[in-house]
Amino acid sequence: MRVLLVGAGGVGTAVTRIAARRDFLTHMTVADYDLSRAESAVAALGDQGDRFSARRLDASDEEAVRRVLTEERCDVLLNATDPRFVMPLFRAALAADTHYLDMAMSLSSPHTTHPYEHCGVKLGDEQFELAGRWEGSGRLALVGMGVEPGLSDVFARYAADELFDEIEEIGVRDGANLTVEGYDFAPSFSIWTTIEECLNPPVVYEKDCGWFTTAPFSEPEVFDFPEGIGPVECVNVEHEEVLLIPRWVDARRVTFKYGLGDDFIAKLKVLHELGLDSTTEVTVPGQSGPVQVSPRDVVAACLPDPAALGDRMSGKTCAGTWVRGVKDGAPREVYLYHVVDNEWSMSEYGSQAVVWQTAINPVVALELIAGGEWNGSGVLGPEALPPRPFLDLLTAYGAPWGLREEN
Repeated sequence: MRVLLVGAGGVGTAVTRIAARRDFLTHMTVADYDLSRAESAVAALGDQGDRFSARRLDASDEEAVRRVLTEERCDVLLNATDPRFVMPLFRAALAADTHYLDMAMSLSSPHTTHPYEHCGVKLGDEQFELAGRWEGSGRLALVGMGVEPGLSDVFARYAADELFDEIEEIGVRDGANLTVEGYDFAPSFSIWTTIEECLNPPVVYEKDCGWFTTAPFSEPEVFDFPEGIGPVECVNVEHEEVLLIPRWVDARRVTFKYGLGDDFIAKLKVLHELGLDSTTEVTVPGQSGPVQVSPRDVVAACLPDPAALGDRMSGKTCAGTWVRGVKDGAPREVYLYHVVDNEWSMSEYGSQAVVWQTAINPVVALELIAGGEWNGSGVLGPEALPPRPFLDLLTAYGAPWGLREEN
């Protein structure tokens, strides 16, 4: 399999380190707007890097991406950029007649008059509008194939297939006890994406009424996470699983809740109140005259790079899917989860826990596609494909998952 990886940030670099250990990969072209980042990702592989090459590429330039896919004879485009670049990359892969895989879907926009009641443009709507063209091409666009969304969706499908006869509720629950030495505020994942998903109206799905929205940080609950993480307060956050799971899994209710903590929520609210979450460019003075810049990009530039925090981080992160329903006539409640210890991911791969946990899942998916165990055409989420091959291969990668009975 020949892969074009677009984005050599923390997740993209972790992808290269994981993929370098697997035989299914024939060649991976690592592309980034900043050529030095792509070159550094390849150089860090040492003797394992002979199947990798680096090149500069602007993810917003659809024609340039299509051209690289053709020149490099790529079978698939793996998108490791932030969600702003989903659509040009998505369209470029379609035009180049290759498969496509991402870890976050096309952006949403709130309802113009009732943002905390009704959905406007939903996450992934732009991609699903092109589903017919993808199906006609015979190519697969596998969307939302990170950890959340991604592994969490695989867990949902596994629960429906093997653990339950009827599902009342599926709730993705994410929590951690990670700390970063020397920083009062240092998000462990892209602040651009974190602001987007935390301050947008969260989406909830209920079978009787479909998708609807609530206010940010609504419905707080304390969830007890496994492997020593313990109780963490979680709140509703906009996330792709709520838009994906109901398309292929029969459940009466689907939610996503994130363990943020009061301090993190307070800081996000301040950014919003000051307008620093905005992506609309403003004019600011510069040494060579006025420049246009978005406030959110300034916030991201002022904060430490999450990928560079691994040496200062300690603790564990947990991604998982809680499911409640009926099996053999009796109530059942389970939590399927995946925990990564930062000390382990740093010592084994040199990548901090959150970006490594995100990166392993698309690599597993690529290997399944290369081997024919996952196949299909059109725009599909992870829950549209058989879960057992994925979970078995994830364990074979040395990243086992767990299941906890809740009752």
